[in-house]
Formats: sequence, structure tokens, C-alpha cells
Amino acid sequence: MRLPIGLREAFFSESPQAMTLTEALDLMRGELEGILSRLTPEMAEILIKEVEAAPRVFGCATGRSGFILRGFLMRLMHLGFNVYMVGETITPRLQPRDLLISMSGSGETAQPREIQRRANEVGARTLALTACPDSTIGREAQVAIFIPGTTKLALAHEPNSLQCPGSLFEQAGFFFLEAVVLLLYQRRTGHDRVEMLSRHTDLE
Repeated sequence: MRLPIGLREAFFSESPQAMTLTEALDLMRGELEGILSRLTPEMAEILIKEVEAAPRVFGCATGRSGFILRGFLMRLMHLGFNVYMVGETITPRLQPRDLLISMSGSGETAQPREIQRRANEVGARTLALTACPDSTIGREAQVAIFIPGTTKLALAHEPNSLQCPGSLFEQAGFFFLEAVVLLLYQRRTGHDRVEMLSRHTDLE
């Protein structure tokens, strides 16, 4: 069987060159720089103020956002804060004046949405980290910090990205929280490694 000329050319032509690692990193860096440029000092100060005022800090997030928020709470523990992650068997009862941080790019993830509602009912402080200002979590939190990025909902207002849905929000959220950790590390310890490492686990 002979293929028509056009199909033969398409069949035997070389496939498009796959993206290299360097190109992927450059693409990610460019997309992320555009998002990080939209984060403000006021956003960090709002989070720091809420964390420092709370007797205890609770975190609630699922999926990849959950891993990022766990890492942030771990650093808060290293800095001397009393922290818990919702869902662990050793997490105590939430009390008034405690702070619940909910992280969800879409702002509609079921678990953090419902946990935040419970926290509001008991009189705790609630702070949302989300990419969607009009989401349920964004609207119902007492304090909301909007981190632009892509989410699993792929909404029209989201920035263009060639990365997987949600990745840009998660990356921006990680860098934002790491920057907050760095500010607290300087302010609370003066970059004292010994003090911070004194709380680092030795059971590993």
C-alpha cells in the first residue's frame, strides 16, 4: 500500500523535539517570577501577625497543598510555635483565639472548606491561602491571602501556564511561606542556627 505524498511526508518527518530539562526549568522560572512579583510585603505581615497572636496554630489542606502547609508548620515548630495539622490523631480540640490556616488553590476543596466552617463556629481565627478570591474558603475566612496561580478548576481569570493544573499556585505558595519563615527566622532568632536546631527532631 502506498500512502499519498502528503501523508508519506508526515509519516517520515521527524517528531517535534521534546522539551529539555533546561527549557522546562526556564519556563517554570519565568512563570513563577511573574507570580512572585505580585506578592506584597503586606501579605507576609498579615500572616505573621496572625501566627504570632495565636496561642496555637492549626493547618488544614489536602493533596500537594497539604505537603506544602505541613512543611510550613514544621518550620513554625522549629521557631517555637505550638502547631498542629488537622487529621492527625494527636491534634487537640480547637479553641477560641487559636488560628486555623486553610490552604486550597480552588478554595472549594471539601475538607478545608468544612473544617474552616467549624473553626468559625467555635470562635477560632481563620486564615485562607487561596488563588480564588470568590471561592467559599476565600469568602468565609476571617482573613484571606490571595496567591495568584493556576488551580485544578482552570478558571478564566487564572494566569496562562504550560505546567500541570495547580502547579503554579503550589509553587508560589511554597515560596511565599518560605519567605515568611525566613522573616520569622531573622526576627525571632537573628538567624541563630543553634536555637532553631534545638527543636529539630533527633528521632529520625
